[in-house]
Amino acid sequence: MRKADIINMPFSLLQLSREELLECADSRLPAALASRVEVGALPPSFVAARALKLIAEGKSEFWCNTFLIVRHRDQRIIGGCGFKNAPKDGRVEIGYGVSPDSRGQGAATAAVGLLLQLAFGSGVREVLAEVTPDNLASAKVVRKLGFVSTGTRVDEEDQVVVQWVAKNGGSRPCPR
Repeated sequence: MRKADIINMPFSLLQLSREELLECADSRLPAALASRVEVGALPPSFVAARALKLIAEGKSEFWCNTFLIVRHRDQRIIGGCGFKNAPKDGRVEIGYGVSPDSRGQGAATAAVGLLLQLAFGSGVREVLAEVTPDNLASAKVVRKLGFVSTGTRVDEEDQVVVQWVAKNGGSRPCPR
């Protein structure tokens, strides 16, 4: 088993290898992880494809790769998260998701909290999360971690999203 990159009991983040990213981009379950992945835990293939494209363009793998959310009690991979691109003007956007069978256990809150630590520890001033208005669970996660709603916009897929921003230096609860 590989060492987790970031640990926050009872969850940790494990960064995908380049080979695993390639498999995910091809809509294949990485063989090395297959026995540990819950249904619906891996990000969609376009996320891995985007990461590979950005890395090929010379962007930092740290900011473009995907992290898997690992539940410690059974070492199951129950979700994914990460930064969508390198920071621009002191701001970075995040994305995250948890398998349907593992929702409501604090995994998303822990994962987003860990992404905040990584971003702010690397000098980012703001972290952006865009959430559809009907995704009440996700809105609860970001609100709990000190994000503030800054308005709405229509995204590239013609969906209305609420923009939530967390600022470095703001007081926020520590993730569980």
